[in-house]
Amino acid sequence: MRVAAIQMSMANDVATNVATAERLVRVASADGAQVVLIPELFEGHYFCKDQRVEDLRRALPVEGHPTVSHFAAVAQELGIVLPVSIYERANNVLFNSVVMVDADGTTMGTYRKSHIPDGPGYSEKFYFSPGDSGFRVWKTRFGVVGVGICWDQWFPEAARSMAMLGADVLMYPTAIGSEPQNPAWDSSGHWQRVMQGHAAANIVPVVAANRTGREVGHPTEVTFYGSSFITDATGAKVAEAGRDDERVLVTDIDTEANCALRIGWGLFRDRRPDLYGAITSLDGMRH
Repeated sequence: MRVAAIQMSMANDVATNVATAERLVRVASADGAQVVLIPELFEGHYFCKDQRVEDLRRALPVEGHPTVSHFAAVAQELGIVLPVSIYERANNVLFNSVVMVDADGTTMGTYRKSHIPDGPGYSEKFYFSPGDSGFRVWKTRFGVVGVGICWDQWFPEAARSMAMLGADVLMYPTAIGSEPQNPAWDSSGHWQRVMQGHAAANIVPVVAANRTGREVGHPTEVTFYGSSFITDATGAKVAEAGRDDERVLVTDIDTEANCALRIGWGLFRDRRPDLYGAITSLDGMRH
């Protein structure tokens, strides 16, 4: 499987961002990429910086979604797999979602973000309900792809679940940058290392695609720090972007070799789910 991560900055209008993302998807495809990851909520600026009722109107249903339809046509034309990040409306409920589009342009299903953050500059609980899809993987034309969304990437349970479901690669579309309450705080290294740990613990490569640029809200502003990257199955970084450059990262994954290593290493053989009861509760107590 040849995978790609796109790193880009966002304009404030959907048409410009869709055009930029498509241009970079085509660059990745021309380099042989078969599964291409675009950053989280790439249709516009990251509106969760502030709590504004008018931004709730950005959400649209999956069926007939113009951006999903657009990239389904691109996927079919290029013969590639595209996880497409959208703000989803499902009747009266709103989700942060990814629609998986296979290489023939068909939509395979939707993953809804499970972990929803809430803090200065990242007020997502105002905009999204916790996802109800459960962790998912898709058997695409080129391999089994698992997708989490941004804050999901901090939780080892999400990565382990997707690995146990058979993922050949874990993909995380992301929007993360500065912390408005402490502009000197740089979480980029921590952010990378936690995902490198997921790759190492599960022997599954990770692909993370982040945005760049300074986005000024009402009144909150965030500078997104890029640093998109791809790991191998041991967690070592094999491709990495800078903090503010537009980039397309492309690398190969040997899914058969990784599967053999995963089985041979014995991590899944030696798991003890009968001892993990504490992890099923919020407070660590087995009630």
